[in-house]
Amino acid sequence: MVKDTPLPRTGNCFAAIIVAAGRGLRAGQPLPKQFAIWRGKPVLRHSAESLAAAGANPIIVAIPDHTQEIASKTLQGIKNVHFVVGAETRQGSVSAALESLSNAAPRDVLIHDAARPILPSAVVDRLLNALDSIPGAIPVLPVVDSLSLDHNGLMTGSADRDNLRRVQTPQAFHFDAILKAHRNWEGPLDAGDDAQVLIANGGQVAHVEGDEDLKKLTFSEDFMSDLPAMRTGMGYDVHRLVAGEELWLGGIKIDHEKGLSGHSDADVALHAVVDALLGAVAAGDIGQHFPPSDPRWKGAASSKFVEHAASLVAEAGYQIGNVDLTIICEAPKIGPYRDAMRGAIAELLGVDIGLVSVKATTTERLGFAGRQEGIAAQAIATVIRGS
Repeated sequence: MVKDTPLPRTGNCFAAIIVAAGRGLRAGQPLPKQFAIWRGKPVLRHSAESLAAAGANPIIVAIPDHTQEIASKTLQGIKNVHFVVGAETRQGSVSAALESLSNAAPRDVLIHDAARPILPSAVVDRLLNALDSIPGAIPVLPVVDSLSLDHNGLMTGSADRDNLRRVQTPQAFHFDAILKAHRNWEGPLDAGDDAQVLIANGGQVAHVEGDEDLKKLTFSEDFMSDLPAMRTGMGYDVHRLVAGEELWLGGIKIDHEKGLSGHSDADVALHAVVDALLGAVAAGDIGQHFPPSDPRWKGAASSKFVEHAASLVAEAGYQIGNVDLTIICEAPKIGPYRDAMRGAIAELLGVDIGLVSVKATTTERLGFAGRQEGIAAQAIATVIRGS
């Protein structure tokens, strides 16, 4: 059970409420859709980050009972977030969140559905500006399709779409007005939205321009983005072998008479993997993210580079499908270390070892690798669209 704790007064800044107390059964996810991963992070986190960036303080999140642990983990690091247990209805959840804000008494409050993860800052600006002259404002979009009235599967008439609007969230209100409206509500058990509650209590609600990106995630197919289902990247790197250096290869240290020279630990195998992952999501190359001119990366473990690349894959809405790495050298022999390398790379990427292949080849004593002047590596990484 989430404990209700009084919040300090906030002056004239605006607060935000995120309604995330539903079970999301239609979304076909293994957990409530607000906690499901969408484009690299939980659905709820997208809108919470946007509201925090816009200046919302505090942010009240209405969540299902017994979910505070996963909710806290989902929003970890976002400041001024507080949780309340939601009700059986959306309106009940909003009422509980509003009551938790009664001591803070912000001038304005934005009420948003967690299932709308993309929240353009321009919409927030339009809503707050509208509240300078009216107690309520909602983002809307025009109806572009013809409308038909239905009865038992038959068309019985049409509606004038010119006077109709599609309503989105967040909806913005003067806090005292919407709190009073909820307390006075005598309509159906659950109002369609908070704007209806304010109007029923004599308030006025302005329309502001919404945004198509504010679409709601409702069904399982909504979690399938328009990103390609699969992408592939390729990486290649070379480092010189020199005396007096440690030899790090594939994430493990190998005893050898020479080591690889470079600004970092010069793990040529991991560098190839990093470039393959970055290439798969069109995120540049290792030199852009970790330039050798930056003293922070002097002697740095290449494992940090791999973890960063993996995080960019996730942020792009993908998960790692597999990695295929080939190390090109005469010595040392890679065979005795192959499985240790696979395990190290799999751990860094957070995937099963069965998704990581490590191979080795020589150049038949030809070229710099054949003369044991250096080691080369090439990698291919496949990433698949996350769900």
